[in-house]
Amino acid sequence: MKSDVFRLPASYLILRTSCFVLLLLVWSACGKTVSETIDDATITARVKTALLNDPQVGATKIDVDTTNGIVTLSGTVKSQAEAARALELTRQAEGVTDVRSTLQVAPPTPQS
Repeated sequence: MKSDVFRLPASYLILRTSCFVLLLLVWSACGKTVSETIDDATITARVKTALLNDPQVGATKIDVDTTNGIVTLSGTVKSQAEAARALELTRQAEGVTDVRSTLQVAPPTPQS
């Protein structure tokens, strides 16, 4: 009597097992939990949001770039106090490991 069970070729089973083992190795090599893996785009978005929501900071003139958790602020601000506040807010953002600043204090514009 013929068996109704479908038999997979041995090469398919070896390939499937190899893929599974490779996947486990790659996954275990990551070494970080999901909560620890905050990508740079997310950090940039958090910093920009914090700057935009703060009335003391003119965030539209501040550029934010993030690489490996290190945030660089560049652009112009109206005062040293505004630059200090932008740095403070950036340091408070989740995922930020370091902050660098090339912010420039703009000279006051003459009133007409």
